[in-house]
Amino acid sequence: MKILAVCSSGLGTSFMVEMNINQVLGELGITGVEVNHSDLSSASPGDADVYFLAKDIAEGGAHLGEVIVLDNIIDMDELRDKVRKMAEEKNLI
Repeated sequence: MKILAVCSSGLGTSFMVEMNINQVLGELGITGVEVNHSDLSSASPGDADVYFLAKDIAEGGAHLGEVIVLDNIIDMDELRDKVRKMAEEKNLI
């Protein structure tokens, strides 16, 4: 399974979200998931199974496929909840 964290420039924000997703996956004991980051203009459908985007670019990323929108990209509780829910839906836990 692949997850792509996406932001407008593909630098700091998406890399931070990528690292935080990896942290949450580790906390949940989930292995075998590839997590990367990208800018919105470079992200394409098929690059990942699930895309994590901030709400300010969510509309622009709707074409990617399964998108999980983060209301606050630095809120670890929100990220934990959304990663856990995604993992449950994908039968990873």
